[in-house]
Amino acid sequence: MSEMDRIDKNAGLANEDPTSSERKQDHIALAFKSRITEKEIDPRFCYEPLMAAHPRGWDNLAPFEFLGKTVKVPLWVSSMTGGTEWARIINQNLARACAEFGMGMGLGSCRSLLYSDDALADFDVRPIIGDALPFFANLGIAQVEQLQRKGDVGRIDEMLGKLRADGLIVHVNPFQEWLQPEGDRFARPPLETIGELLNQADYPIIVKEVGQGFGMKSLESLLRLPLAAIDFGASGGTNFAMLELLRSDGEKLDAYLPLARVGHSAEEMVKMCNELVWQLGDAVKCRQVIISGGIADFLDGHYLLSKLTLPAVYGQASAFLKHARGHYEQLQRFVSQQLEGLALARAYLVPKT
Repeated sequence: MSEMDRIDKNAGLANEDPTSSERKQDHIALAFKSRITEKEIDPRFCYEPLMAAHPRGWDNLAPFEFLGKTVKVPLWVSSMTGGTEWARIINQNLARACAEFGMGMGLGSCRSLLYSDDALADFDVRPIIGDALPFFANLGIAQVEQLQRKGDVGRIDEMLGKLRADGLIVHVNPFQEWLQPEGDRFARPPLETIGELLNQADYPIIVKEVGQGFGMKSLESLLRLPLAAIDFGASGGTNFAMLELLRSDGEKLDAYLPLARVGHSAEEMVKMCNELVWQLGDAVKCRQVIISGGIADFLDGHYLLSKLTLPAVYGQASAFLKHARGHYEQLQRFVSQQLEGLALARAYLVPKT
């Protein structure tokens, strides 16, 4: 190769990276700010940089069956807002994101729809999400118990029909109801109410907690029931018992604060669930899970999905809510980044045993 050819070749390489000089200046300026200490390293993963090419978008997130339908990604829009002034735009944005990215969705409490259609437009997003993805309505266990006592459970069927929902999420929230000034009181254990509803219903039922999770006996009882899924609603995210306390006066807050500090994390519940599935064997009737409660990002989702032995998606609520109140493009960017992050995590991060 001649000297001139060598010069031309080097010049060509330099021209292929026109931002090189600027980038190197950035590297020098940011070198000290970008240091990660040993304490900041995430201890949950083995990082394997040699074993995969970069994913193209999220092409390594294969579609799979969940709640009787095909979802494209293992991310679930967890139940959140009910009858508020923001509900319509939030639910519409979330349903639009579900349709675009192939996610399932649970509505917030639909209690107001049991006796009136005034708020129906706030929840009526089936035309947006489409028929191909799972879409569930939501009621509290107290409302279900009250309808059973009145012999009026048919109202749930009517509500599901209005929404064209695939089924019902029943949220169980004894501490929230006790601490809420307007709260209801359970006349019998929620497990009895759920069992009776399963005998009455011809639609899929999911049972979830609202921020403190389920202990071992409760989890075992739910796994033995023919539920469509269990939604953890674990401790670590929004805690509705704490939320109600913050609405109270200072005396009540001081008196009942310890109640808000009990519960089970999503990681603890994954371990309990795995142990129970192994112990119960064929007695397990519920075989799908929504891992929710304190799932901050795609790394939490990747880690917990890899640990659970049952088919699962992971749910987020407050993170979606933060981005769903404004222009759709903000939510769209957030979901896209979360899925790209999950795809990268699957490519290069192996959870430690």
